Amino acid sequence: MNGAGKKPKRVMLVVGEASGDLHGARLAHALVERDPALEIFGVAGERLRGEGVRVLFDVARLTGMGLTELAGSLTTLWTAYRLIGGALREEKPDLLILIDFPEFNLRLARIAKGLGIPVLYYIGPQIWAWRPRRVKQIARRVDRMAVVFPFEVSIYEREGVEVSFVGHPLLDAVCPTQSREATLKQHGLDLSKSTIALLPGSRRREVAYHLPVMLEAAERLCHGMDVQFILARASTVERDEIRRFLARSSIQVAIAEGNAYDVLNACDFVWAASGTATLETALLLKPMVIMYRLAWLTYGLARLLVRVDHIGMVNILAGEKVVPELIQEEVTAERIVRETTRIMHESSVYHDTVAKLAAVRQKLGAPGAADRVAEIALEMMGKN
Repeated sequence: MNGAGKKPKRVMLVVGEASGDLHGARLAHALVERDPALEIFGVAGERLRGEGVRVLFDVARLTGMGLTELAGSLTTLWTAYRLIGGALREEKPDLLILIDFPEFNLRLARIAKGLGIPVLYYIGPQIWAWRPRRVKQIARRVDRMAVVFPFEVSIYEREGVEVSFVGHPLLDAVCPTQSREATLKQHGLDLSKSTIALLPGSRRREVAYHLPVMLEAAERLCHGMDVQFILARASTVERDEIRRFLARSSIQVAIAEGNAYDVLNACDFVWAASGTATLETALLLKPMVIMYRLAWLTYGLARLLVRVDHIGMVNILAGEKVVPELIQEEVTAERIVRETTRIMHESSVYHDTVAKLAAVRQKLGAPGAADRVAEIALEMMGKN
């Protein structure tokens, strides 16, 4: 607690997408639990707003994807950068906490460093996958790293960066709140049918690239299987955007709002755009097909830069292709249906996949990541 007459500590927190909003909200909750007088403001979404965070810029507006697609959102990104950079200079918070979104956040870190504001980076850039030299930039601009994969620690330690493995925040977040039966009934679905969840992405362009082919695959799959579909909408994608795509399809798809983990838990299989959703799916031990489509120029650049053998985090952690990955021209309705039926129709393949997903889950540490990061943050502000 703050003493009488002592100014409350102030934190700027910056996230860049739906997953960051989720993890940021848990962190904000943990911080305020420890210091109810703490003021938190920054780039945030629905969940952070729900924790009382003062929103300077809504994360839903930061909808760029990849390297070339960012061009369509440069005006928005520049507006956000000027606004948040200006707020750093004017408000001079006691701590800047950055969550993922490195292209944007590392620029803010440079401003903060120049102002003498300490910087804590939670869920840092995937330098082990691409742009490994960026670690030197991080060492110059970031005071402390809170990493979510154990193998990241040595990468930062080699550059003299103070780093802590805090465990993965999804271990706390991925918690279904109701039974499969209750979820299916809530969305008007048949308890006796196999159910597939559609996770087309958390950005508008991701949805545009993935949802149409998912719907085509759904139409094909219905000819050979008694199956039903439910789509979990990310908070950063407008409802009308989803409905526009569904209106063009003959397939019936339920839309779930705000209860993605209950949806995943109720399903037998998942079609997911590569990203955080694939790790969430893995933690619930649900077999899946991972897919990712980009603009061709972006893909070509990525091929030159990316240094990992897989796109899905579950496969990266496992060191093998536990679940199928479809990239670019491989993302077709035919391939999605083929991989889905191969796993769902072969009981041994299905159960082997589940067992390997359980092994991946064990590598992610123990629950309590937000609490550990909150303790680090308070220490950095001199409150412990």
